[in-house]
Amino acid sequence: MTEPNVYLGGRMVPASQAHLAIYDAGIVLGATVTDMTRTFHQKLFRLEDHVSRFFRSLKYVRIDIGLDQTGLIDLSNELVAHNAGLLEQEDELGLIFFATPGEYPTYAGSAGGGASTRPTFCAHTFPMPWELWAKKMEHGVHVVTPSIRHVPPQCYDPKIKYRSRMHYYLADQEAHAVDPDAAALLLDLEGNVTETGGANFLIVEQGAIVSPTTRNTLPGVSKQTVSELAADLGIPFVERDFQVYNVMNADEAFLATTPVCVMPVTRINGSDIGDGKPGPVVARLQAAWSERVGLDITRQIRDGAARRLKQQEAIPRDDRP
Repeated sequence: MTEPNVYLGGRMVPASQAHLAIYDAGIVLGATVTDMTRTFHQKLFRLEDHVSRFFRSLKYVRIDIGLDQTGLIDLSNELVAHNAGLLEQEDELGLIFFATPGEYPTYAGSAGGGASTRPTFCAHTFPMPWELWAKKMEHGVHVVTPSIRHVPPQCYDPKIKYRSRMHYYLADQEAHAVDPDAAALLLDLEGNVTETGGANFLIVEQGAIVSPTTRNTLPGVSKQTVSELAADLGIPFVERDFQVYNVMNADEAFLATTPVCVMPVTRINGSDIGDGKPGPVVARLQAAWSERVGLDITRQIRDGAARRLKQQEAIPRDDRP
């Protein structure tokens, strides 16, 4: 049976043969930069923007993956063309890049062979898991602000997209203790709202979309898309600091993130935002995004989740994972 390909170690290999060394700095130190995009109609969306951001991150952490941006774009399209051929027509792929400094010499010791280390670079895909998002797209997300604070920019610049995410993991554990389906919304050291572990967070206040500043948040490609769509729709878009007070009194709130584009947030710390239902600005953004990519993004998630459930029910119970 044909399996997905993974690009690792400078070549395409079947996914079952893609392995990382236990001495890799990404494991030993968590020293990993990453990026992600996804497909619509099984074609990559804003690939150049994601590749450009990935290369800015690589430059900041001084990792050379041996490819230029054009080479990575070509590689990405080749990888997705192969792996999308294994999907049903209605399904989509997420595409991940990650890079580490390579094997960590101190830990590798004699196993490292005394050779100079070279960076590890990997590109791989995964089918979009619609079933994880369908209910949240319909009813909205509950965000909880934990005691864990966002890493301050004095430690490392939030404009890089990285995987050193213990603070996000701990924050999610606290949020899940309040609500197993909640997402952690981190504050900075001054109590300003920042972002979740996988998405930019925005509010709607007096008809304007308000985003935290990029001083302490990732400049998301999806947030940039929201900004562009807002301009097309005549909706003001501003960046400034705001606090939990503003979120609790906002008209609407939402997440902007690659997998789901725009997802409503309807509660914070157990309190409704607005009327506790997805609002009209979010609906307008979702409709405009759908028009841009040529498919209904909310329907795709809903129908994809229903299809997965039907497939799961068709599997004999003893054979289910």
